[in-house]
Amino acid sequence: MRVLVAGASGFVGGRLCPELEAAGHEVLAMTRHPAKYRGAGKAVRGDVADVGSLRDALKGAEAAYYLVHSLDSADFKRRDADAARAFARAAADAGLRRIVYLGGLGDDGDSLSEHLASRREVERLLGETGVPVTVLRAGIVIGHGGTSWELTRQLVEHLPAMVTPRWVDTRTQPIAVADVVRYLVGVLDHPDAAGRTFDIGGPEVLAYRDMLQRVAAIQGRPLLILPVPLLSPRLSSYWLSLVTDIDVTTGRALIDSMTNEVVVRDDAIRRIVEFEPMGYDEAVLQALGERAKSRRTA
Repeated sequence: MRVLVAGASGFVGGRLCPELEAAGHEVLAMTRHPAKYRGAGKAVRGDVADVGSLRDALKGAEAAYYLVHSLDSADFKRRDADAARAFARAAADAGLRRIVYLGGLGDDGDSLSEHLASRREVERLLGETGVPVTVLRAGIVIGHGGTSWELTRQLVEHLPAMVTPRWVDTRTQPIAVADVVRYLVGVLDHPDAAGRTFDIGGPEVLAYRDMLQRVAAIQGRPLLILPVPLLSPRLSSYWLSLVTDIDVTTGRALIDSMTNEVVVRDDAIRRIVEFEPMGYDEAVLQALGERAKSRRTA
């Protein structure tokens, strides 16, 4: 299949493109700067803020992955909505057979954070022009370079003790980025995946506290966690920006989302893309190994 990947140079897209090629697909790697692209696939120019460029990028494509978000922008909700509308229009004009989108876990019945609510809106907008959309919803994705993982790793690395808000006891179902990619590749041409939404996660449900403490144990670091009920999201985001390299805007969006439980409610994906996802400790070790390798080759 000829497949366009929007977000080809990102955390997930950079891993997805070579796996799509290995599976026999022709990959169009969409980027705003094709001359600078060094990843797998053929670089094509496209900008989600420019419908015309999207139409050009999607010419001849049969399917597309949408891995774009603007989390580091204060008005990310509006920007992501505008981008999804533009992409949906261009996809319909190109006659795409399918869009695959990576969204976020979280029960619609909850009071979703602005970040997770925005992900839901993008799901809806991508399907508005009639192209079937396959949605994979994930929680924390573990892998070198991923924002949520870097937040976890850096907190453990920089602080032997931390004062935290109540979100440390919220449950999540982390998944290795390699397993996210396996699911993304697996649903592309599977007839039972068209137009459906799937929850994806690893085999373990953990509180954020558990995740932090297990990373600390793997690295042989001491870690004392002291939850403080009155620590506001705004103060938490400033605190994160001081002890990690996560900017305040991104940190605030992530912290707001950490109040929502993000666990798999329906494991139907396991009967469509059949494999055993790796456990949390294995995913952490793989992420740390990738980081060590990248530092050696830098």
